[in-house]
Amino acid sequence: MKKYVRIAFEVEAVKYEVGKGIEDGFRPLSDVITQGFVTKDNLVQVTGENGVIMCPFVTSRRGAIFIREGDYVIKESSGDKHCCGGDVFAKRFRGIDE
Repeated sequence: MKKYVRIAFEVEAVKYEVGKGIEDGFRPLSDVITQGFVTKDNLVQVTGENGVIMCPFVTSRRGAIFIREGDYVIKESSGDKHCCGGDVFAKRFRGIDE
C-alpha cells in the first residue's frame, strides 16, 4: 500500500464547551444509542429543560459527528467541520502566529 503525508492546511479550532453555540445541533441520547450512531462512551450530554438528555453534534459531509468530552471542533476553510480528540489534537495541530 502506498504511503502519504498529510498536507498542511490552516483550520480554525476551538475546544468544545456547552453553551457556546459551536455545535450544529443536538440529538436525544436515546436516539444516539438506539439508532446505533456511536457508542455513548464520553459523549457530551446536556439535560434539556424538558429533562431529555441531548448530545451535541457537528455536521460533516459524512453526516453527524457527535462531540465527546475534550474534543476540539475544527472548521476548515471550505466550511467543513469535524471533531478531534484533545489527546490527538496537539499531535496534529500547532498554533500559528497571526
